Amino acid sequence: MIGIIDYGLGNLTSVAGAVEKVGFEPKISGEAAVLGDCGKLILPGVGAFGDGMRNLRQRNLVEPLTELVMKAGKPILGICLGFQLLAKKSEEFGDHEGLGWIDAKVTGLKPDDKTLRIPHVGWNELYQSADSILFDDVPDESLFYYVHTYKMEPADPSIRIGECDYGGRFTAAVQSGSVFGTQFHPEKSQRYGLTLLRNFLEKS
Repeated sequence: MIGIIDYGLGNLTSVAGAVEKVGFEPKISGEAAVLGDCGKLILPGVGAFGDGMRNLRQRNLVEPLTELVMKAGKPILGICLGFQLLAKKSEEFGDHEGLGWIDAKVTGLKPDDKTLRIPHVGWNELYQSADSILFDDVPDESLFYYVHTYKMEPADPSIRIGECDYGGRFTAAVQSGSVFGTQFHPEKSQRYGLTLLRNFLEKS
């Protein structure tokens, strides 16, 4: 069973549908005990960083999830806002402390080309900058779907496995031990998004 973390922000049903489509059973829950019984976790999310962390704290999920992920080593995939929440801090609408599972900060997306619109919405190439199980049967420069205004900047560039170019390169995917994250939405990225999701569920 695949635990999809419900903290009040996120496209839970579309992620659950994608999990089912690649042959796994999703369980949407905001209860730590239920999530602890799941083999792997997905942290989706759409919205602001501060709201996401507030909701996680209000549901008393931060400490139990940290125990599961950082101490027990349960694999997790963060998606979009869920990806950014993995970082130590964010500057979105003020300074906010994140989950801190990845040594990184979240900063505003500022394309060199001022004609490019913010937020970044649409299909763009994913440049694979390191080998990862996520990319098995996913060709380099495949298109994935993005919707975001902020980006993650890892302190250790070696965990960066994928980049996107939107008026300059930014981190689009990371892998640090059993912690994975994508700025793009695999569940909305058709064939290769589903392939990447299946790779995480089968191989992490």
